[in-house]
Amino acid sequence: MWSARQIVQCVCGKPDGSRPVLAAIKMKRIGSLNREILRLALPNLITNITVPLLGMADLAMMGHLEDVAYLGAIALGSTIFSVLYSVFGFLRMGTTGLSAQAFGADNQEAIALVLKRSLLVSLALALGLIVLQYPIRFFSFYLLESTPQVEDLAASYFHIRIFAAPATLGLYALYGWFLGMQNAKIPMFIAVMVNVLNIGLNFLFVFGFHLSSDGVAWATLIAQYAGLFTGLLFLWTRYRRFVYSQPWRDILNSREVRRFMGINTDIFIRSVVLLLTLSFFTAMSAQLGETVLAVNTLLFQFFFLFSYFADGLAYAAESLVGKAYGSLDKLLLRLTIKRIFQWSFAVMVLASAIYYLGTEVLLRIMTDNEPLIESAKKFHYWIVLLPITSVAAFIWDGVYVGTTKTKPMRNAMLIASLVVFFPVFYLSRACFPEHALWFALNMFMLARSLLMWGFWNKQQVWAR
Repeated sequence: MWSARQIVQCVCGKPDGSRPVLAAIKMKRIGSLNREILRLALPNLITNITVPLLGMADLAMMGHLEDVAYLGAIALGSTIFSVLYSVFGFLRMGTTGLSAQAFGADNQEAIALVLKRSLLVSLALALGLIVLQYPIRFFSFYLLESTPQVEDLAASYFHIRIFAAPATLGLYALYGWFLGMQNAKIPMFIAVMVNVLNIGLNFLFVFGFHLSSDGVAWATLIAQYAGLFTGLLFLWTRYRRFVYSQPWRDILNSREVRRFMGINTDIFIRSVVLLLTLSFFTAMSAQLGETVLAVNTLLFQFFFLFSYFADGLAYAAESLVGKAYGSLDKLLLRLTIKRIFQWSFAVMVLASAIYYLGTEVLLRIMTDNEPLIESAKKFHYWIVLLPITSVAAFIWDGVYVGTTKTKPMRNAMLIASLVVFFPVFYLSRACFPEHALWFALNMFMLARSLLMWGFWNKQQVWAR
């Protein structure tokens, strides 16, 4: 039997200040958080990795055709859609944050309303893309000028694939909602299924029906709608309780719609600025010559590789931080953020160590061009440094999305780009022109990390 004194010390604390019960509760929560982070991060990592694999498969198939114009058409068309859809990533991110908060608050009506609003917005945007397909194509081809034959083939590819927009954007909404519901396995299954089906249809249409680049477009269109149907099937079988009729006045509630659009607008601006900054990196690399462009393109794959792992943790942050924020559990929110950062720093150390020890090995996997490898090795230390300067930015993005505090995230991106990246590049290129871009990119990512950390410490987190 415990004495009254022991019970009081156990709960309130011993004379030395320790609190055994609270410490035990905290350790239990940390153990549970580790499992939750891995449960969400690993499927997200697999989902992310499937995306570049499909693009590689598309290009590989066109590369086996006699006329290289088909390869150029796929490169041109897929670039347009990559840019187009990347700026609509707010549909997934905004939906994840709002649905995770509703999940944490155990508000089933709000969960259902977020789903319906997100799907409606995605449908409206997709129809807008279809209606505006000719102006979009004209403007895109103006920016990405190519030969007449490549442009004709790319135009045919574009006008087929654009009709997949409702499925593609609808999947963004569903992915975000499933993640908000703390389920990363369904998006992973759909992504793997879509990409496997897409590659299979590519073989059939390209080599079986001899449809060349048009066959790749038809394969993508069919695979995307198959993915949307699969997502809706999961929604009906696993989450049927949220699929019910709600009054339009609730779905289109002006206050909630403004909040939904405000969050997504902030994320949209942030995504556009990021895209412009990274596009500038590529454009300036081209101005520095073919060798610098080839080297920077090659080395940028190291950044993309690291981003797949960091994004897996960032997506987990969106889900878990949103749930904690919605449940108004301050202790859980702090523990979640702290634990995800600890995981991210472990990934950072591992990535930097691999890049430090194995850059040349990884370069030789990507190319056997010896002069190119030797040129790339001169930038080795920037690649080692990049995970260190960028990891926190990925995680803070997830934290801000989870709490739907998107204005500071948007502002941090604007300041890091306009006040840090561009000035650093233009001021430093006179001293070391070949290295100025990598220096500016590292400072850009570091500035985003520090700014978001500073904004987080200053803001009232629980202010709705």
